[in-house]
Amino acid sequence: MFNPRKNGQADAAGSDDAAASFDDGQWRTVALTHAQIVDDERPQIIQRAGSLAERFDEWRFSASEKLEKLDLAPDLAESIGSGRWFRGLGTMIALSAVALAMWPDFSPLEAAPAMEIDETVRDEFRSQMIMPLALGADSGRHMGATPAVVELASAPERPSLDFVATLARGDSFGRMLQRAGVGSSDAQRVSELIARSIPLSDIESGTQVDITLGRRPAPGEARPLDAINFRARFDLALQIDRVDGNLSLKRIPIQVDDTPLRIRGKVGASLYRSARAAGAPASAVQQYLSALGDQIDLDRSVRSTDTFDIIIAHRRAATGERQAGKLLYAGVDRGGQAKTQLMRWGDDGRFYEASGVGEQRNGLIAPVPGPISSRFGMRRHPILGYRRMHSGLDFRAGSGTPIVAVTDARVSGAGRMGGCGNAVRLDHGGGLSTRYCHMSRVAVRAGQSVRRGQVIGYVGSTGLSTGPHLHYEMYRNGRAVNPASVKFVTRAQLSGADLRKFREALAALKTVEAGAALTDLKADTPVEEEPVREIDKLTQPKKIS
Repeated sequence: MFNPRKNGQADAAGSDDAAASFDDGQWRTVALTHAQIVDDERPQIIQRAGSLAERFDEWRFSASEKLEKLDLAPDLAESIGSGRWFRGLGTMIALSAVALAMWPDFSPLEAAPAMEIDETVRDEFRSQMIMPLALGADSGRHMGATPAVVELASAPERPSLDFVATLARGDSFGRMLQRAGVGSSDAQRVSELIARSIPLSDIESGTQVDITLGRRPAPGEARPLDAINFRARFDLALQIDRVDGNLSLKRIPIQVDDTPLRIRGKVGASLYRSARAAGAPASAVQQYLSALGDQIDLDRSVRSTDTFDIIIAHRRAATGERQAGKLLYAGVDRGGQAKTQLMRWGDDGRFYEASGVGEQRNGLIAPVPGPISSRFGMRRHPILGYRRMHSGLDFRAGSGTPIVAVTDARVSGAGRMGGCGNAVRLDHGGGLSTRYCHMSRVAVRAGQSVRRGQVIGYVGSTGLSTGPHLHYEMYRNGRAVNPASVKFVTRAQLSGADLRKFREALAALKTVEAGAALTDLKADTPVEEEPVREIDKLTQPKKIS
């Protein structure tokens, strides 16, 4: 260091020379005077840090300068791919590894027990806890096992067993009883007794049977059947008891009322939601919408101010059970007058209008749920390679997709049909017919009658075909027409005695009051439990009226 008191003048003279040298374009640091050089050769005085804080600051400043020169954390958004950038990437990866290494552990800490637990305390807890008996537990403090307890050679059996068995789909009544533990002889006898009152095939799957088995007559033998109770039909319950060693059947008829259930209400914003809110079952509402949709346009013909009228088959038993059936009547009222009236009639379950006209189905349904890939008209054949008439519509669909009849018809042909492959030809009457080609499998036979929407085959690629699809053709008097230009209207007309009976049944059905079937049925009428035989009537005294 220079001594300012001894070198003040030299500094002043040196400053002029330095200024002159700076004006000449040279650096100030190289323009040193002779006096300054002489002073540099003199002994220098170094000032030492007096305290620990000053030393720490001096070290921190020196360390920061060195780290800054290393440039360990550059901006990774600049000079991507350079050595400086990779040095910054290494710094980031190292810091991330350190952070992950110091990640905290979230495993639960074991708390110190509230009290010291020894073997005696564990035995006390065990006598009061509830655990599965199969694991050797007990229930209750006074049931704890002690060395004084003597194990039995065999556990005593219960004198009787009461349980419920369920008849599965496709199972027989006798096999169900045997799986439940009933002996083969008792199961055969029960089947014979039940068959006298009701065919065993009429017992619906899912029927629950209450079974009571008695004490075994000897070890290893089957338990005898003591009693059976179940609901054979909605209007009949059967009870089998063992009396004096023999099984006897008792019929228990149940009073049932078949008054249909009528539900009415405003259409509102949604016909489906309004009907469901009024209490109509979901299946009945779906049948109602389907029946109306085949007759009228629901979007245009039904208003929010109209009143829906639904009548469904309904049964209620004196024991409190209820059973809803299929839709019987579908109607729409407007301004207090019936606008649409449809009633189910006939063995085929078709809906007829009040005038006797059957359900009207507007338009054709798509034979398969797929887009049209090729339309009717001239085109270049993908296999033959030349232009020719494409006399139908091609629907794109996956192999195995069901193909349905577009409307009611009779099958006039089914099988192999040349380049059409496996095909089905339907006759719809009035000179109209349709053909469905390239099937993988045919599901109908010639001469069979099919209904609208019935599956007649499955999509394939037989015949002259480049891949799975349906080729759909339509003919009028033997001449090919564009299927997209034709709409079907299917109707049925009642007349004569059938029309008169239909109108009488419709008038009687509409006399049912809304909600009348929801009241509880009271068994006022005595039900005859056992039928009276003709031979028994001879011994009874005659009644004089």
